[in-house]
Amino acid sequence: MLLAAIATLLSLAAVGETKIAANEPGVAVDLELVLAVDVSGSMDLEEAQVQRAGYVEALMHPDFLAAIREGYHGRIAISYYEWGGTIATNSQLPWSVIETDDDAVGFAQLIQKRPFTSLRGTSLSTAIAYGSGLFDDNGYAGTRRVIDISGDGPNNYGAPVTPARDAATALGIVINGLAIMIRPSASHGPLDQYYGDCVIGGPGAFVISVQKPEDFATAIRRKLVLEVSGNQPPARLLPAASHADCMIGEKLRPGWEPYPELNR
Repeated sequence: MLLAAIATLLSLAAVGETKIAANEPGVAVDLELVLAVDVSGSMDLEEAQVQRAGYVEALMHPDFLAAIREGYHGRIAISYYEWGGTIATNSQLPWSVIETDDDAVGFAQLIQKRPFTSLRGTSLSTAIAYGSGLFDDNGYAGTRRVIDISGDGPNNYGAPVTPARDAATALGIVINGLAIMIRPSASHGPLDQYYGDCVIGGPGAFVISVQKPEDFATAIRRKLVLEVSGNQPPARLLPAASHADCMIGEKLRPGWEPYPELNR
């Protein structure tokens, strides 16, 4: 059942892809970047608006544009979608190149104009699987492929998150996380630690946390600059024996029963 669920998620990832002919060469870029943005029900309207404004501001910031220009090709390819328990498939923005200020403004405005839709549940596994399928035949040939995923809670819907993460990293995709900790919950522990242990993966993967609404724009900008440049933030030290329970979100859901595969 678990393997079937993961296979289903990977098939969902093909929805909304931009296809090109198999023999058509891709446009060379320094980075293929997918922004996977949490719009689950735990994100209230104010929080969602602040998050979106943070992405819009970060995409147009001089530091982000300078990082792009410093790359070998001086351009990146970028896409965007929103997720909760499922994918808001109509939220996906087509792959676009950001090379100039006008490119960045145009993409940011597409995000800004999107109507806000809230989705029940938090399925990081679905979000990762969907993002993983957006790279193939997208028309670009990047040195690196990154899924930038934001969220304010652990996986609590659909398949477990770690198999989806492992499937993505096996394809050479790096997953970075933005842990939204404005309303921390003692029930599941520090969200940035959960992201670090259970969500992110691949060479150089990292997590940045947001503690206050006013820090959204700065955190998102810092994250995007690091992703474009290929650098990492300083490591946050955690106790050596401290590890997040990657099934904590499922265990907190009323009526949850363990996946049979996990008991073998």
